[in-house]
Amino acid sequence: MNVELQLNAASVPSRGAPTQWNREAAQAVHDLPFNDLLFRAQTIHRQNFDPNRVQLSRLLSIKTGGCPEDCGYCSQSAHHQSGLKASKLMDVERVIASARSARDAGATRYCMGAAWRSPKERDMDAVVAMVEGVKALGMETCMTLGMLDLDQAQRLKLAGLDYYNHNIDTSERYYSEIISTRTFAERLDTLANVRDSGIKVCCGGILGMGEEKADRIDMLVTLATLPEPPDSVPINMLIPIEGTPLGEAEPIEPIEFVRTIALARIMMPKSHVRLSAGRTAMSDEMQALCFFAGANSIFVGDTLLTAENPGEDKDSALFRRLGIRPTERGAL
Repeated sequence: MNVELQLNAASVPSRGAPTQWNREAAQAVHDLPFNDLLFRAQTIHRQNFDPNRVQLSRLLSIKTGGCPEDCGYCSQSAHHQSGLKASKLMDVERVIASARSARDAGATRYCMGAAWRSPKERDMDAVVAMVEGVKALGMETCMTLGMLDLDQAQRLKLAGLDYYNHNIDTSERYYSEIISTRTFAERLDTLANVRDSGIKVCCGGILGMGEEKADRIDMLVTLATLPEPPDSVPINMLIPIEGTPLGEAEPIEPIEFVRTIALARIMMPKSHVRLSAGRTAMSDEMQALCFFAGANSIFVGDTLLTAENPGEDKDSALFRRLGIRPTERGAL
């Protein structure tokens, strides 16, 4: 399939059937002249979304630190000397109160993350209560708790969980350079359990971990050719954290980051592409280019789990300058 036909096919994908992307076709699009790439990404974006609306999510760490995984980018790993102390699972009432504040500040989706390899049975009742409580506030619910088996995923679905986040992080080729305590296949297994339970998949990756361009492209090919593309695709820019193996990683070049956002939009036209971690290191102009390239979701608030995030005042000021408005509740 030539690139022009590939683009046409990608603009109107069939839900439930994977788009036939491969490395060659995706790289041909990635390598287009920058203006042509952004024009095509913006054209496809406008076919599927309001180009001047961005969905706002709030992320809360409900259990911080002490994770047995050795993800090279993560301050919460027990393997790294990042200085972060482990905490217990938060009380349900505190989580719901935080969600209520986020809703009142304009967030439409509430995401809860726990630094676990996978949830333990003793914690499931509290996790289920959190989902039920946040859902009762009229918000979309999202969780990231590590690996899930099918029973756990079904239980969360019954509680009202809308989205489950489980990033593949990078390409299958480069994955073992970043993580050794779980495999790439295990991540795909969790995505299958989430999908089979009827929960929407939130899955993306991290750029700037020393990967090659081909790895970024392959990561998006993996996502776009799942049985169903993820409903949300978070694209993170690595925040180097002292004490982690990637604490001194060289940042990704901004234009290359924007290219990846544009490629994600073209390859997954109906997915929300979330501009996630790393926005504190991005200029307003870089973020504006990302929105033009098809990003239409961000996390709001001062922190993302344990990392810094632009404050809501700064985001509001940027939105005013760009004429962007938050997506209204019920219009997702």
